[in-house]
Amino acid sequence: MSRQRALSVSELFQDQAVRVVLDGVPIAVVMDGEGEVHAIGDTCTHGQISLSEGFAENGELECWAHGSAFSLTTGKPRNLPAYEPVPVYVVEIEGDDVYIDPTVTKEIAA
Repeated sequence: MSRQRALSVSELFQDQAVRVVLDGVPIAVVMDGEGEVHAIGDTCTHGQISLSEGFAENGELECWAHGSAFSLTTGKPRNLPAYEPVPVYVVEIEGDDVYIDPTVTKEIAA
């Protein structure tokens, strides 16, 4: 396991994504409306656009370019044009530090 410190919780703002790159893997870190921290792949599966530049709300992160929204918990697209999910990573919080292992994705039920 190569869990790494990604950023501080204090660097996150509700419903705003922050891009981090861990071992060359771009990850969007989002604090949702309930204060839970999520980490999903930062590249839209439709247009290779950085999702962290998009809009976060209602448990989704929306690509600013074409409007595909991805679930923060499953990585699945909620609408077209994207139809492939993005990876979802396990987030661990210790104190103010957010840790993510970029080599391990969550297993999501179909």
